[in-house]
This record gives sequence, C-alpha cells and structure tokens, in this order.
Amino acid sequence: MGVSDTDNYQATIQKSRDRMSDLKAFDDTKAGVKGLVDAGIAEVPQIFILPPKNRPEYSDTCGSQFNFPVIDLEGMNEDPIKHKEIVDKVRDASETWGFFQVVNHGIPTPVLEGMLRGTQEFFEQDIEVKKQYYTRDVTKKVAHISNFDLYTPSVPAANWRDSIFFSMAPNPPSPEEFPRPCREILMDYSKHVMELGKSLFELLSEGLGLNPSYLNNIDCTEGLSVLGHYYPACPQPELAIGTSKHSDNDFITVLLQDHIGGLQVLHQNQWVDVPPTPGALVVNIGDLLQLISNDKYVSVEHRVLANKVGPRISVACFFYTGPFPSSKLYGPITELLSEDNPPKYRATTVEDYTHYFRKKGLDGTSALLHFKI
Repeated sequence: MGVSDTDNYQATIQKSRDRMSDLKAFDDTKAGVKGLVDAGIAEVPQIFILPPKNRPEYSDTCGSQFNFPVIDLEGMNEDPIKHKEIVDKVRDASETWGFFQVVNHGIPTPVLEGMLRGTQEFFEQDIEVKKQYYTRDVTKKVAHISNFDLYTPSVPAANWRDSIFFSMAPNPPSPEEFPRPCREILMDYSKHVMELGKSLFELLSEGLGLNPSYLNNIDCTEGLSVLGHYYPACPQPELAIGTSKHSDNDFITVLLQDHIGGLQVLHQNQWVDVPPTPGALVVNIGDLLQLISNDKYVSVEHRVLANKVGPRISVACFFYTGPFPSSKLYGPITELLSEDNPPKYRATTVEDYTHYFRKKGLDGTSALLHFKI
C-alpha cells in the first residue's frame, strides 16, 4: 500500500468515524428530525444528505401518462357481477402495479381524520413526554424512533422522518401503554383496518384462483403493526429523502396519508406520484405475498420525497407478525405451482424475513433476492 493509499484509507476511516459520532449525537437527543427543525436549522445536516446519484432529481419521474389504479369497493359483497369486477381489478393492479387505492372501503371519514390527527398530536407533544417512548429495542410493542436503520453502513443517508410503532396483533399491549394523544383512535382504527384487511385478502385469494378464505386461513391477518410517520418540512428537500426507495417486508400494507403527497411508486422504470385522495386508502403488496404467490403478485419499490411543506403525516398498517417469534414456514403456495411454474423462493418464517430486512436496512436493494432459489 503506497503513501497515498494509506492516506485515503485513513481519511475514509476518519470520515466513517465522524459519521458514526454524528449519527450517535443525533440519536442521543431522542428528539428526532422534528427536534432539528424546532431548533431552527436552515440547512440539512450531513447525515441526511444523499449522494448525488441517489437523489430523486437523477431518477426518471413522470406524471401524467399513467393512471394510478383506484378501486371502488362499494357493493363488494352484494352483487356477484360487481364482486367479480372488483376481484379482476384487484388482481390486475396486484400483478402490474403492486399498488392500488381503495375508496368506499367502509372506514368512516372521522376515523381516518382522527387517526391522522392523533398521530400528529403524538409527535407535537412536549419532547420530555415523547422521549419516554424513544427506543431501538425491536421487541417493544410501542416504540418511537427516527430511522430504524440509522446505523446500517449500506444505507446512503438517514431519512427525513420520525416514526411511532405499535404492535396491535396478535398480542397488543395494554391500552395504558399507548400514548394518550392517539390511544382511543389507534384501537378504533386498528379494528377497522383488520376488518378491511380480511376483505382484501379474500379478494386477493380469489385473484389467485384460490378459495376466498385461503390467505386468511394461512394467517396473513394474524399480525398487524401500525407505523405513524411524521415528515417535518425540509429546508433543502432536493438534498434529502423522506423515505428511501424500498419494498415492504409484509403480506400487504394499508396506508392512510394526508393531503400533502410525496409518495411515489416505481412503475415501468418510472416514478409515479400516488395522488393524495380524500377518504381513500393506499394498498400495496408486500414481499411475503410476492413470495407465496411465486411472483404472481408484485411487491413494488416506493419512496417518499422530502418537501419544503410540512409536516406530512401518514399511517401505514402492516399485515405480518414482524420480529416476534414464529415457526410457521411460508413458501410458494403449492396450488399455484406446476412444471411450468416451479417454486422461485425457499420457505422462510416471518421472523427470519423481518430480521434479514431490518439488518439490511433501506439500502435500495430487495430483501426477496436473498430468498430466491
């Protein structure tokens, strides 16, 4: 190793140490990104600055030539013709987009608005109250965190958002453990989303040519986690990202978003905006459903842009049991396999898949590749 190589190596090590101490200093405040904004920063700190090649402006963003799928669930169980139309739409969207919006889904508007408001109120309460929930312990059933993968070396930059995690099924914590601003609404909203989830899994089962109860019977609705996100206004949104490009590590996700927008989906190699639609919910296929459907349904990459306007509030509900102990193996569904369609993935437990996903972090690659045969 020549002198200049040694210098470069030592400079790299020093940079890495500096970054680690910056990350730790940020983490130790327990105040999250909101704490930085409240302190009046005018520039994005280094730990949040994306390398130029990862910045959204370098990607293909398109607006108008694609119509993001919207599916009206009204009359889903009353009219057999309507029911078949809805199944066809869900199947088509799940095969081609991996995403769709649902309207007339049965969750009352005041419940949706209350859930967004309760989430915002959690993040905007006094820092000393909020700090008591801040933790990196993944076994906690209530956890406030900024960037679950903050310390993962392969992640290009920290994301411009704070989060609050709740494990709502199968074994929720006692109501007193939930933060006061969102306690009641969280329990109410979760009940509604679980009902909607069961209906969506019936439609998705039929779309695969299976019995409507198939996916519910194999426990796709056993676990439900709720993740509230708070994206503060960003002084230099072109340098940062709200949420890095990733796909979800669950069976399906049901997302409630406010009016601000910023969610984009990768469709035919182009980033397409998911328009905020009052009263609608966004549904997307997760990695585990792509795995068990043997690529019939697709888990698609998506991201959230940083924005000068904020805060943006969203609430994502993940159907899976997450990091909690599980022994049930999930592999490609036997009924879907044939000589022409052999299994493309090895079986895994939800726990193992979750651990791999979390260890890898949002580094821009798919966790599914690790489970390919």
